[in-house]
Amino acid sequence: MTQPIPAPAPPEKDQGLKVREYVGYALGDMASNLFFVTFNIFLIYYYVDVWAIPAASISFMMLAVRFFDAVNDPVMGLIADRTDTKWGKFRPYLLWGAVPYGICGYLMFAGPDLEATGKLVYAYATYTLMLVAYTVINVPYSSMLGVISPHSRTRGVASSFRFVGAFTGGFLVSLLARPLVKALGGDDQVLGFQYTIAIFAVASIAMFWLCFATTKERVKPPPAQKTDVRAELGELLRNYPWVMLLVATIFSTTFMALRQGSTLFYFKYVVGDNGTPILFGTLDRSTVFLSSGMLAQIIGTAALGFVVRRVDKKKLAAVLSWATGLCFAAFFFLPTDNYWLLVAVNALGTFCMGPTSALTWAMYGDVADYGEWKFGRRSTALVYSASLFSIKTGIMIGGAMVPVFLGSFGFVRNEAQSASAILGITLAFTLVPGLFAMLKGVAIWVYPLDQKRVDEVEQALAVRRAQTPA
Repeated sequence: MTQPIPAPAPPEKDQGLKVREYVGYALGDMASNLFFVTFNIFLIYYYVDVWAIPAASISFMMLAVRFFDAVNDPVMGLIADRTDTKWGKFRPYLLWGAVPYGICGYLMFAGPDLEATGKLVYAYATYTLMLVAYTVINVPYSSMLGVISPHSRTRGVASSFRFVGAFTGGFLVSLLARPLVKALGGDDQVLGFQYTIAIFAVASIAMFWLCFATTKERVKPPPAQKTDVRAELGELLRNYPWVMLLVATIFSTTFMALRQGSTLFYFKYVVGDNGTPILFGTLDRSTVFLSSGMLAQIIGTAALGFVVRRVDKKKLAAVLSWATGLCFAAFFFLPTDNYWLLVAVNALGTFCMGPTSALTWAMYGDVADYGEWKFGRRSTALVYSASLFSIKTGIMIGGAMVPVFLGSFGFVRNEAQSASAILGITLAFTLVPGLFAMLKGVAIWVYPLDQKRVDEVEQALAVRRAQTPA
């Protein structure tokens, strides 16, 4: 892991990408987050509070379906690494997978009129199909970051653009979803969700196709590389930087899924948001809180784009993760009747949280470089698919914890909550996600590839590739 790297020749100049390609790549994650953020914020609320499925049933479903889905990611990574078309290894899946992705996302919120058992079966089936569709399109999309440029700093810029796109998608969901549900469905929330998600589905398909049309793959595996599934998996497990990012990402998505999944419950039952508009005649407290937090993420991530070429990604990501954890944990002690203080502290926390996602995903490209340098084999999609495994593992844990907190502390749907239930909702929204954010910072601090080491690996690979016949 710490063996010396021979001094290389001067590296080729990093000229970056055209803005058109940065923006096109960002559209892919905007498309993803029209559904991803919808699921994190609204899915459990929709299942439990709108469609009236018992919380205990949803908790088990989150664990079972997410576990199945997480196992699919490395399989898709192996498939994508072995794909070879005129468009590259990864881009074709944006073209092929967009329509199934949109259809499956819509079906999750179609809300057919079924009995209790039928609802649960339908939820299992559509949730499973959607997660498979998500895997098929997002493993290749994420892997593109590792091949969009051979230069770590350019990948860092691309990652910051990507997450500006991602958080813009999340901002649109948090700003528009509740008003659209009300405007399109009136008092019928099921109908409102049907129409709203149909709009998101069409938009996501168009964005994935634009991402396909505007991007390019530039890094190819070594010409003599042979495929060997067992060897590739073994090399991945021996890639210590990847292992530490795996741990950090599990902590990250656990706290995000737990906090986002508990937000509507926190505002409805703890803060007392009854849906009364407080801005522009349409935006209630929950919507303003969610959308302002997403806007702060966008600003924080966009600001990162100006400094990412000049900072050590590892150290900055760790410090920002600790700041995020402190802000989220502070909500346990903040007065719930001081709404604008809640908005301000949340904006500070999400401003710090946004860049950590972009920085972490840029690190995965560095990990792919490190694996190629150390083992002589480049398995870009496997590295990124295994990272998506960690994302979905965290979502599985965080998503399952929300209904656990609801059920264990005595939550009763659409009723005034007991002190115990209020405590459970508050813990799920404050101290517990704050702790997971702090643990993410620790894992990133232990991650061994600082910028100096990354530059050495990048330059050594440039020499090796120059000396290897095509």
